[in-house]
Amino acid sequence: MLRLNFESAPSRRELARDEAMLQWADSVAESEHAGAKAEAADPCAPLATELFRVWRFGEPTVILGRSSRINEEVDRQWCAERQIDVLRRCTGGASVVGGPGCLMYSVVVRVPADGGLRKIDVAHDYVMQRVLAAVQAQLPDADRAGTCDLIWKTRKFSGNSLRVARHHLLYHGTLLLDADLDLIAECLAFAPRQPEYRRGRDHRDFICNVGLDEPRLIDSLARQFGVNGLSLVGGSGEEDTTVAAKIEAIADELMRTRYSDPGWHERR
Repeated sequence: MLRLNFESAPSRRELARDEAMLQWADSVAESEHAGAKAEAADPCAPLATELFRVWRFGEPTVILGRSSRINEEVDRQWCAERQIDVLRRCTGGASVVGGPGCLMYSVVVRVPADGGLRKIDVAHDYVMQRVLAAVQAQLPDADRAGTCDLIWKTRKFSGNSLRVARHHLLYHGTLLLDADLDLIAECLAFAPRQPEYRRGRDHRDFICNVGLDEPRLIDSLARQFGVNGLSLVGGSGEEDTTVAAKIEAIADELMRTRYSDPGWHERR
């Protein structure tokens, strides 16, 4: 798995990059199949399309799920008065709030042709057991609840979502380390879909920060996903830089056709 290191960018661009990662990986796989190279290739070769990155939103941002209903999940007036963007991602799930104090991670994983990770519950298990293990290196009593939440002392500090394409899946999520919990609670309306373990709690009583050492957490995440520390995409290597540039070019197009379009973000 290769690690991506991009320059910090506006929130719309960061969301476009995640979708671009998935599109780039699938385009490489399609080229392999079109060239009838898949069977003859080195068995390790598919890993070259698996990607990992950690990043942050530079400012508070509400992120809708692909099918979220904006008027049901977000206090739009409160956000508008404070000039907080409400944007839509390409993956499922409910609305979350990112910003300073909130670590984001994104991974693109190859989906075997025989199924396996194409099953949603298997995909959740595959990724979340790795994220949980990285957290438990510092917080042993952290646990998983619901479909893909991480909790500490019954409170949620990580929400996650995914999208499955033909050859890969994109899985990304948030880890609350030192986030403004009051702001999160104000941005979001009462959640229309709730896991049983929430027990009807409002946002402020439901979420928490976990004061983890961030560099250590990032290192643990990288090791859990088998990141090749010698291949830092966007680094000094010519091949790595080319990969990063191709992903950025796809993000450019997605910015033009989707993420800069208010109609995409407000369509439901």
